[in-house]
Amino acid sequence: MIFNTREDIEAPIDFVFAQISDFASLERMILRRGAEVQRRVDRTPHAAGMVWDAAFDLRGKRRQSEVTLVRFEPPAAMRFEAVSKSLNADLTVELVALSRGRTRLGMIGELKPQNLTARLMVQSLKLARGNVAKRFEMRVASYAKDLEDKYLRRA
Repeated sequence: MIFNTREDIEAPIDFVFAQISDFASLERMILRRGAEVQRRVDRTPHAAGMVWDAAFDLRGKRRQSEVTLVRFEPPAAMRFEAVSKSLNADLTVELVALSRGRTRLGMIGELKPQNLTARLMVQSLKLARGNVAKRFEMRVASYAKDLEDKYLRRA
């Protein structure tokens, strides 16, 4: 199952990439949403190979996952792979400079079930695809708006 969305941000590509690759800030944001996240492998400066352990509630059950940064290409792209017992996921983040002060943020998320239980869960998500896709798009749009506001406050 694939989710895809794009948002245009009134900020330069270097600023947007710096914000989306500020992993300490993203970790705090995830913690505020009720998930647990802990960096297990760190790279300084940031590079592919960084690893996090994550735990979160999904469909009423606590899930454990290992998230790996597999692609890190400033200022254009990042790709994360999340691996768990029953469900794997990929998240690709791509940035395109539309002009000197405008950037397009594209996110593609893919869920890959690994067993029958996960396939049933993904199938139920497919039945509610409209609502799930809308929530994904709204969350990305909200994040893009926050980045835009942060840039405007800084300028």
